[in-house]
Amino acid sequence: MGEDKLETWQIILIIVAVLGYIIGNITLLKYATKFNVKDKIDKQIKSDDAEENDQQDSTQNEKH
Repeated sequence: MGEDKLETWQIILIIVAVLGYIIGNITLLKYATKFNVKDKIDKQIKSDDAEENDQQDSTQNEKH
């Protein structure tokens, strides 16, 4: 069985791809921190709770 070795250009390509992936994720995280997501999530949770309460009230009214 012959040994299959990676050529130098293949190793360099793998290293560049991995570094590009890591750097891309880091820059995405830095960019994502600029957004104020917490307030939006809180608003969505509050509106979802309000809708659930409305639905529960309407189902209770139908039962009575």
